[in-house]
Amino acid sequence: MDLAMVGLGRMGANMAERLVRDGHRVVGVDPSEEATARASEKGIEPSASLAAAIEMLPSPRIVWLMIPAGPPVDKLIAELEPLLTADDVIIDGGNSMYKDTVRRAEQLRAGHLHYVDVGTSGGVWGLQEGYSMMVGGETKVVESLKPLFEALAPAADKGWGHVGPSGSGHFTKMVHNGIEYGMMQAYAEGFAIMERKDFDLDLHQVAEIWRHGSVVRSWLLDLTAGALDKNPTLEGIAPFVSDSGEGRWTVAEAIELDVSAPVITLSLLERLRSREQDSYGDKLLSAMRNEFGGHAIKKD
Repeated sequence: MDLAMVGLGRMGANMAERLVRDGHRVVGVDPSEEATARASEKGIEPSASLAAAIEMLPSPRIVWLMIPAGPPVDKLIAELEPLLTADDVIIDGGNSMYKDTVRRAEQLRAGHLHYVDVGTSGGVWGLQEGYSMMVGGETKVVESLKPLFEALAPAADKGWGHVGPSGSGHFTKMVHNGIEYGMMQAYAEGFAIMERKDFDLDLHQVAEIWRHGSVVRSWLLDLTAGALDKNPTLEGIAPFVSDSGEGRWTVAEAIELDVSAPVITLSLLERLRSREQDSYGDKLLSAMRNEFGGHAIKKD
């Protein structure tokens, strides 16, 4: 199949490379000349502009977006609409908010264009291991794109699926990321407890033991073991944890649906807490304890 990949950052370029390896033709578009040059070395055909890329594709055209969520997606869709014709397909493989996806699909449907959302997991390992993809969109359109998903997945029949209508792919990926937050937090807390204890534990050894036969084994644990092998004391790593936004959306959705999700919620709050270098709240807690109980205040 022929398609344009818009966004040749690490993940977009890796996905394009995997498709090329499977025999698909990929035209690459990216504002960075350096990224385009790197991609061309992997067999991806470079294009100077979005319009030029569209001209290089046969109808019906397939345009796969791997760009940041939010306004950049709307901006790009606005640029694409006049260039596309009936039955062309736009695939959003980024981490878009599912409500935005539903809106965009309705907007494009009015112009006889198709919008498919692909919640994609796999990160930097996807090129080697394959990607997990949760696909939302019209059944007939998703079926026509099946060769692309089969090429990108860990196996043709594993790691991907059509989960429902437009928006459902990004919704499912949103929840996936919320669960990921909770799992990561549990591992982090457990290893922090072991690190604090005076048994002088080799945490890399513990992680390796747990990787085989344990009920807590997982790919996240495999990656944790790798990180501890390379840097046992985590030297040089700041205690600052970013978030992509999907954990926040998951928590908001849980509240909207009246679903209790304390683990995911607390894991998100812990990430926010990691960024507080001078916590006013903690200072106030210390002041309260001093006021009601005369407890000592630790000075800076």
